[in-house]
Amino acid sequence: MTDQLRPHDAALERLRALHPNRIDLSLGRMRRLCAALGHPERRLPPVVHVAGTNGKGSTVAYLRAIGEAAGLKVHVFTSPHLVRFAERIRLAGRLIDEDRLADVLERVEAANAGEPITFFEITTAAAFQAFAETPADLCLLEVGLGGVLDATNVVDRPAVSVVTPVDIDHREFLGDTLTAIAGEKAGIIKAGAPAVVARQHDEAMAVIEARAEALGAPLTVIGREIDAWSERGRLMVQTPDRLLDLPAPSLFGPHQFDNAGLAVAAALALEEARIDETAIARGVAGAVWPARFQRLTQGPLAAMAAERGADLWLDGGHNPHAGRALAQALAALQARDGRPTVLICGLLARKDARGFFAPLAEVSPMVLTTAFEAEAAASPDDLALAAGEAGLVADPCDGVHDAMRRALAVEGAPPRIVICGSLHLAGEVLALSPETWPV
Repeated sequence: MTDQLRPHDAALERLRALHPNRIDLSLGRMRRLCAALGHPERRLPPVVHVAGTNGKGSTVAYLRAIGEAAGLKVHVFTSPHLVRFAERIRLAGRLIDEDRLADVLERVEAANAGEPITFFEITTAAAFQAFAETPADLCLLEVGLGGVLDATNVVDRPAVSVVTPVDIDHREFLGDTLTAIAGEKAGIIKAGAPAVVARQHDEAMAVIEARAEALGAPLTVIGREIDAWSERGRLMVQTPDRLLDLPAPSLFGPHQFDNAGLAVAAALALEEARIDETAIARGVAGAVWPARFQRLTQGPLAAMAAERGADLWLDGGHNPHAGRALAQALAALQARDGRPTVLICGLLARKDARGFFAPLAEVSPMVLTTAFEAEAAASPDDLALAAGEAGLVADPCDGVHDAMRRALAVEGAPPRIVICGSLHLAGEVLALSPETWPV
């Protein structure tokens, strides 16, 4: 990483040491700390709580853009960050500034009084404290992991709960079946609060519907009570009483029509008078979400690509569902110009690498595998083997710069290069130059 030492870095390192495990799902520690802080989670503006396996961040990005286009001040909490921790906390439209972050971390650390608590829990509490102290009209919360025991789930009265597509991921924490994982995700649905749900596998939908029925939560399902689809390159959203003809989503890929449609449905469920069709259209067309099939035109790697006339893209999807979405996006691009595609891929060792690569065999990219700065990163050799088992031609490389040089050396037309896999890898790429840092 190239970002410099900031005032809050020492505090973040102390907070990492408060619990031996990075992940230990529980609400007890979070509830204790929120009580010590005077319950900031009860002093938030209307909350949209978003869980799911894939598409959470993109859905939040569309919701933020829609809200801001309507003139609302919007708090946003997302994770993980790509380059700087401050990316996780957006106060009334702006990333939290370094001094404010250092101050709120210090106060939350003092309130915790050295008690065991995970890094995600205590930093979530810090976000809630900052949100409670800053006036805003809307608060968007992305679940960190699962739902039932995620630190964000201390919010008891969301305005709207949103469940994006559920698929197999984080098996070591959430279970091995869609039914088990859906049960975790559905845990954010609360009594009486509207819930908006993306299209799901039948097993997942059955669990979500049962949870909503048990709690008396009004349920809106994409493809049933409301629908969203692509038509003539535009996003169409059909509600019970009107048809919205909207611009194409700003984020690339066929799957983004689904994410944007889900966000529109959630925005309508808020029943906020200021969110009209004009604001929805502007938000759908203007959302920004780094490392989600992002076209890179700045930074040292983009400069390398430009010298050859190559395209460079960055995507942080890292499970089989994300692999399918990436394959669809690549197929759409290949249909435009047919240039060769090269994937530079790095994944965490615990991820289903073969499952990620399998759908990509349909678009037959060359695959170059790389490591990155994370203890749990898979070795390039292991990733190349997994890609080969999925039917792809793959070779290990000595880092992302080596992979870029090899990608740019392919014969024929300038290639389309996609750096993909882990968000850790995406963060390293964005951190190479301040001009590519998320803002």
